[in-house]
Amino acid sequence: MNDVARLRLLRSAATSAPVDDLSAALVAAGRGDERAFGALYDLTVRTVFGIVRRVVRDPAMAEEITQEVYVELWKLAPRYDADKGSASGWIATIAHRRAVDRVRSEQSRRDREVADGRRAVPDFDIVSETVGDDLERERVRHALGLLSETQREAVTLAYYGGHTYREVAALLDVAEGTVKTRIRDGMIKMRDQLGVTP
Repeated sequence: MNDVARLRLLRSAATSAPVDDLSAALVAAGRGDERAFGALYDLTVRTVFGIVRRVVRDPAMAEEITQEVYVELWKLAPRYDADKGSASGWIATIAHRRAVDRVRSEQSRRDREVADGRRAVPDFDIVSETVGDDLERERVRHALGLLSETQREAVTLAYYGGHTYREVAALLDVAEGTVKTRIRDGMIKMRDQLGVTP
């Protein structure tokens, strides 16, 4: 049975009695409980689809990625550790990463198509500008890598995911003030690393 068929089976196995505790449902799904996974799906699908939809914009692609997220959640559920974070935050992170991966993949594909379509030698200015942009992106990636995990996650959701402070707080299941502090501290650290003057 392929992953898509398995996901359809899991959806249909959802019971009418919902599991209110997302962590418990995720842990049970990690032990192979298909009914718990069905309940988990029912409890989270709107949120997951919303996260994915904000990143990819295309509704059809968002549906496809949402399905992929649940296949991934089924596979990764045994690894979930409630001591390391909330179930909703863990699920939101997986959904966001999967959506961002798809956007990057699609962008790479488009870039390859554009590059294949161009057979002329680019101007020197275009080459130097591209190299400059690549170097700047690498500097930003490096600066992001120096942030703590919590800062990097908050900054990425806010600036790359386009989420508001309130949305980031909901995705990470932390207070909005905590999110603001993480983002502010992360941005200060990145500014210092990049040598940007305020």
